[in-house]
Amino acid sequence: MTSRKPLDLFAFATMLVLCICWGSQQISVKLIAADVAPVMQMGLRSAIAALVLGALTLGREGRRAFCDGSLPAGLLVGALFAAEFLFIALGLVLTTASHLVVFLYSAPIFSALALHMRVAEERLSRLQWAGVAIAFGGIAVSFLAGGGGMSRDMLLGDAFGLLAGLAWGLTTVAIRGSKLSEAPAVKTLFYQVAFAGTALLAYAILTGQAGVNLTPKAALHMGYQTVVITLVSYVVWFWLLRQYLASRLSILSFLTPLFGVVFGVVILHEPLEPPFVMGAILVLAGISLVSGANFLREKFSRLAA
Repeated sequence: MTSRKPLDLFAFATMLVLCICWGSQQISVKLIAADVAPVMQMGLRSAIAALVLGALTLGREGRRAFCDGSLPAGLLVGALFAAEFLFIALGLVLTTASHLVVFLYSAPIFSALALHMRVAEERLSRLQWAGVAIAFGGIAVSFLAGGGGMSRDMLLGDAFGLLAGLAWGLTTVAIRGSKLSEAPAVKTLFYQVAFAGTALLAYAILTGQAGVNLTPKAALHMGYQTVVITLVSYVVWFWLLRQYLASRLSILSFLTPLFGVVFGVVILHEPLEPPFVMGAILVLAGISLVSGANFLREKFSRLAA
């Protein structure tokens, strides 16, 4: 087994760039929503990415690429991936990008709870349970304290963001507990984008959201979402996971919602309500405790020594 390295300057800089990219994708979707419906954007970029990843998979493994027993798990994670991006698309129509990105990143809480119930070595520690409680307290603050000042549509959009986080968290659990945990990252990502591309394009057509006004601005953002976000950023992320300690990378990944909130305020001029800010801080603090508990214990042990 290849040993993972602690983070160095290259890994930190690369993760910073990835977090900026991931934090900007909801902003990109919002900016061209008048030309291409969000659900159509998700479907198109997934379908295009699936063509590229499918060709790579077939080129590497040949015609027997999908005869290794990973297909049932691939269909499951594909369905969950499609659900995640459908909820994101629905949420972005109703709520702000900054709200959605924070609720989307509740995913580690759901995956940690599911793994706690399924995998013995993934049992949550007391510190992690405290993180879960803090995160859900933040969600409650965002919804309950903000209920009086936000519209029903915005609250529904926030709920869609939370459902997207749930779908993402379950995707992680499905991959961990199946043959996909040992499959090449390109194949795993192919299953996800192929299913999502098919399902979301079908949904867009059936709901009358398939129209595309391909202005230069829309083409630029679609290219950015497809090439930079869906293809390059995830391939780089999987490569980092093979080289560096996953716990360290996961902690850095929580810079993403911070960038998302900043971009939403600066670029889209989205307002920040005090209850949401308070709730978001609690959510991010709780997630950091759940994902970084082992890192914190390691640091405290060294200090004690």
